[in-house]
Amino acid sequence: MKDGILNPAQLLEYFQGHRRVTRKTIEKFPEKDLFEFSIGGMRPFSQMIEELLAIAGPGLKQIVEKTQEPHAESLGLSTKEEILKCWDEQTEIINTYFKQIPAEKFPEKFNLYGQYNLPIIHSIFYFINNEIHHRAQGFTYLRALGIEPPFFWEM
Repeated sequence: MKDGILNPAQLLEYFQGHRRVTRKTIEKFPEKDLFEFSIGGMRPFSQMIEELLAIAGPGLKQIVEKTQEPHAESLGLSTKEEILKCWDEQTEIINTYFKQIPAEKFPEKFNLYGQYNLPIIHSIFYFINNEIHHRAQGFTYLRALGIEPPFFWEM
């Protein structure tokens, strides 16, 4: 990525910055609302977070280990404490596996979860963009609950 805007270390920091904001978002939720509150037929925020936990860390691990397993639909987390603990564990998994992907491999295709045959960099951007999308839903929930979301720029 010598011609790119970000080097891999900067991209990882950008990714982890978004994860820090999402973690702050999780922390803002009252326990009950994290698991039960919903608007317009959307899932509770806890289910969105479980999706994020089932995608990025496991996806990077598959890319590095060259395996193709379906992603888990649910992790069975039932408390905010469990979600935050799993979030922190996945943060370390992301750091570990992301650093094992050389920049020259980013354009190579990989069949993520045996379903999405895309360049690795596209999968990484999907992990980030999907998180931003769901965090925005979480922000909407927090606002509806009368709770100020964290500032998204404080990464």
